[in-house]
Amino acid sequence: MRVLAFALALLAATPALAAAPGPADSARALEILKTSISYRTTASAGQEPILAYAGWIKGVLVAAGYSPSDIVIEPVAGTATLVARLPGRDPGRKPMVISAHMDVVEARAEDWTRDPFTPVVENGYVFGRGASDNKFDVSMVVATLARVRAENWRPGRDVILALSGDEETFMRSTAVLAGKLKGADLVLNADGGGGELDSSGKAVSFGIQGAEKTYADFTLTATDPGGHSSRPTPGNPIYRLARSLERVEGHRFPVQSNEITRASLAASGRDQQGPVGDALRRFSANPSDAAAAEILSSDPAWAPYLRTTCVATMVSGGHATNALPQRASANVNCRIFPGTPSASILKTLEGVIADPTISVTRNDDGSIDSPPSPLRPDVVKAVTRAVHAVHPGLPIVPAQSTGATDSMYFRAAGVASYGVSGLFTRDDDTFAHGLNERAPLAAIPGALVHWDSLIRDLGK
Repeated sequence: MRVLAFALALLAATPALAAAPGPADSARALEILKTSISYRTTASAGQEPILAYAGWIKGVLVAAGYSPSDIVIEPVAGTATLVARLPGRDPGRKPMVISAHMDVVEARAEDWTRDPFTPVVENGYVFGRGASDNKFDVSMVVATLARVRAENWRPGRDVILALSGDEETFMRSTAVLAGKLKGADLVLNADGGGGELDSSGKAVSFGIQGAEKTYADFTLTATDPGGHSSRPTPGNPIYRLARSLERVEGHRFPVQSNEITRASLAASGRDQQGPVGDALRRFSANPSDAAAAEILSSDPAWAPYLRTTCVATMVSGGHATNALPQRASANVNCRIFPGTPSASILKTLEGVIADPTISVTRNDDGSIDSPPSPLRPDVVKAVTRAVHAVHPGLPIVPAQSTGATDSMYFRAAGVASYGVSGLFTRDDDTFAHGLNERAPLAAIPGALVHWDSLIRDLGK
């Protein structure tokens, strides 16, 4: 396609001497992003688009000087992975991995203002599914890795790009990547962390995502022989299930903390006034401060940082309007504090429900338990240097995500993983997973500096 030819021509024109990313690099990265959006890499589209997209990325890297043998595309469970290796000077050292995902969530054209898979640049944004999650950073990383290779820069150790193909669904491809790369020193995850802008567009902070809650879906099921609705019985599954859900709603899991949450709450409390700001500072200094924990627990913005949460999200039951139900079930979604085994949450739910006739089962949701990553000084230093190259003095804040990313599989395999996206946005500006997803064009130059700095610094 013409976009591919243009991108490859730009790559071929990259100067041999190292220099800070400039306007030509931003233009190249935008073209890579636009082409990335045009690939319909949703689960419903099947394996072919993800293989085609991975093949196109391989072409971009090979045009920059990568050996084709150093880039492997592997079909996996209806999707695919891409692993590209930039060989280092010392093959004996543990490699650094950059993780991201090629797949995107579903998008129906009839719901969007613009076709979600036709990239549109308009009013300072590039629109399209994946514009922010996660093809923005995929494109910035690919552009940067192509650039440093074209400049003949060689890292001290192998730098490996590991792209998964089903992060938005079951993460089967992520499990494969983590298994193959479990000997890595660290992972920089392009699908986590990142910069926050205020309503005026001023940078406020940058988050290093060093931990994330474990996503877990549990099914509660009540059954009964049923019968005619004119003859009610005490075993009605709908009522029994309803009582169980009320007990789940009333249960509050114990307060927990780790290095990441304490540092995050401390940073958030520095400039916040009032009772919440005071509670943030007190709790981060002393997690045993019950009064501070209670204040934070009553605030929906901060409560999830303190404990495991479980909430009913779906209910179904009955089979006819004039029959007693034979079955009723509900999905309870839990976000489990890092380091807490999900099996223990199942046991807790059984105890809270206190009804042995109701079964509790863990669903196949693609998630596994994973611990938090330590705040490694070398990583924090490198991220600080990269962020401050564009935003001098900006606060660097450790963060724990309530969502789930590919990092969970690497952390579970014993590899420390850090979400360090180069994207700076306002909270209300990306529409990730929603309608009319977009990314600001103004974020591209800074993201290129960000990734160039991180790759050269931690890969040296």
